[in-house]
Amino acid sequence: MPYLYRDSKPRLPTLPGTARATHSSGKTYKELKQECLRRGVLFEDPDFPACNSSLFFSEKPPIPFIWKRPGDIVKDPKFIVGGATRTDICQGDLGDCWLLAAIASLTLNEKTLGRVVPMDQNFGPDYAGIFHFQFWQHNEWLDVVIDDRLPTFKGRLVFLHSAEHNEFWSALLEKAYAKLNGSYEALKGGSTIEAMEDFTGGVGEMYEVKKAPDNFYEILEKALKRCSMVGCSIDTSSAAESEAKTPFGLIKGHAYSVTGIDEVSYRGRQVQLIRIRNPWGQVEWNGPWSDNSLEWHSVSPSEQRRLSQAALDDGEFWMKFEDFKVHFDKVEICNLTPDALEDSIAHKWEVTIHQGSWVRGSTAGGCRNYLETFWTNPQIKLHLTEKDDGQDDCTFIAALMQKDRRKLRKLGAEMLTIGYAIYESPGRDGHLGKDFFRYHTSKARSKTYINLREVSNRFKLPPGDYVLVPTTFEPHQEADFCLRIFSEKKAITEDLDENVAIDLPEPLNPTPSPQETEEEKQFRALFEQISGKDMEISAEELQYVLNSVFKKTKNIKFKSLSLISCRNIISLMDTSGNGKLEFNEFKVFWEKLKKWINIFLLFDFDKSGSMSSYELRSALKAAGYQLNNYLLQLIVLRYSDEQFQIEFDDFLNCLIRLENASRVFQALSVKNNEFINLNIGE
Repeated sequence: MPYLYRDSKPRLPTLPGTARATHSSGKTYKELKQECLRRGVLFEDPDFPACNSSLFFSEKPPIPFIWKRPGDIVKDPKFIVGGATRTDICQGDLGDCWLLAAIASLTLNEKTLGRVVPMDQNFGPDYAGIFHFQFWQHNEWLDVVIDDRLPTFKGRLVFLHSAEHNEFWSALLEKAYAKLNGSYEALKGGSTIEAMEDFTGGVGEMYEVKKAPDNFYEILEKALKRCSMVGCSIDTSSAAESEAKTPFGLIKGHAYSVTGIDEVSYRGRQVQLIRIRNPWGQVEWNGPWSDNSLEWHSVSPSEQRRLSQAALDDGEFWMKFEDFKVHFDKVEICNLTPDALEDSIAHKWEVTIHQGSWVRGSTAGGCRNYLETFWTNPQIKLHLTEKDDGQDDCTFIAALMQKDRRKLRKLGAEMLTIGYAIYESPGRDGHLGKDFFRYHTSKARSKTYINLREVSNRFKLPPGDYVLVPTTFEPHQEADFCLRIFSEKKAITEDLDENVAIDLPEPLNPTPSPQETEEEKQFRALFEQISGKDMEISAEELQYVLNSVFKKTKNIKFKSLSLISCRNIISLMDTSGNGKLEFNEFKVFWEKLKKWINIFLLFDFDKSGSMSSYELRSALKAAGYQLNNYLLQLIVLRYSDEQFQIEFDDFLNCLIRLENASRVFQALSVKNNEFINLNIGE
């Protein structure tokens, strides 16, 4: 199925509490639940049935699973027991530990958890076998409804489960996320940041601590002020090192949370500290600035109280920021968007969102390595107007996400290798052409092209106008994408898609000229030979005339024109309405045809008789048609072949149809309006 361009104007995030119902019935969770209660039945979800197709798409279950409701597994099922905590998350027989790590982080923020996992659900008197959860997907919150039938083997849950045998919120959350992505198997393998973003609507950043920028402390400080989710970890060099304890009490291959960052006055100087939390509890850092270390003896009681040193949670500890950079390897930041649920908005990001598509043959141009097609990619203008507070530059994060690839796995789709480049473009409007990119280098770019769902990087650029070009690494690869721009101050973005515009000369009247040229004399002789005394030719005769001329022209290597093309020509040029062309009508068309031939030859770079579909935008513009991505994609789908080539016959048909449509529109347009009203006859 082709990916067609969709409206890619910048959009603001959805407002809190406005999750869209996604059930195929069109009904909300409350409506479905009330219907079940009224009928006295337990909900069964037809969108995600209790069968093997909901489990796996590439194989059958290794053992026969039995789908059971919580009430069939235990006598007294509960949705949540004693609050949602990390101990509610135990991995089953599915490789989705990345999801579990994100759920564990989710339990640390009660407000965020409450949005993803609505707490007004239970197994009480109004139980109807139906539950719902909310996830962020590509600029909107979705409300995902499920029934509570879960896969079991020998009476035990097969996948995610709680340490409390009668607690089911985490297992049901996993099922809802599996439904969102098409199946349980679709959850195999992933990045914790991916799920964090789906739980918050935030944007992820990954840093290698040893290669972090000089202002890394300030980056973390700002992230925590915005209530962003921040995690850190220590790399392992082998599977045997996983969860191995270092001499300093740190665990390798384990996910920690960053819960605070501050400075403390120590012996007459300021020391930068960072607060870390181990979800396991107990196992903590035992180096400088750890609990009860000697360093705290030189800190005033008031400073200790300010830093809540005595009231740290079990497993939570301070350490010197310089030591942190030595002992930890990776930091993941999930920056929250302005629609986050925190009360304060003083430190939130400004964000705009663009939706778009890479479509083979028209807008899937690949990276800058492929100059001939790179310029055809979607282009987004970024206008940075306001400097950061106390800075000379403007900070922003550009996050490019490929959409629904996990859901499309069952159709053979994989994560594409994606990235982007940013160019300075002062005073330039409209889609930038090939020569711009030939002679200008990028001002910034994504650090790498990688096959992750999202590529995001932070930049600091001077105020000005820029163009961001999102691409796949190789051309001809199709996908929908979502581009989000997060900025410290408000930034203005717009899609550099062309506005549809038509610039055609007024049609010439087919009146005889006082003196015939030599070319006209030759045509008249051939015309008379074919048409007879009435000097009118049919579509079949026109086909013979044009193909005869093409064969005698040295620089034209076109294939023969089709009969359909000739019928379309007559439809365009026949002013008398008799289905034939008079000689004077033919002369007018011949002038038009010569112009179209010259345009085609201009873009037939290898003189093969065909033109790359990626050049169609420029070729049509030369003919007077400025089209947007959507129309270009439709035309390419209609007229190009599997190698993204367009023969002259197809190019001719395309131009004839465009001119016919534009002439009809102009005839029916009132006061050159952009809209027309048609009755059924028209």
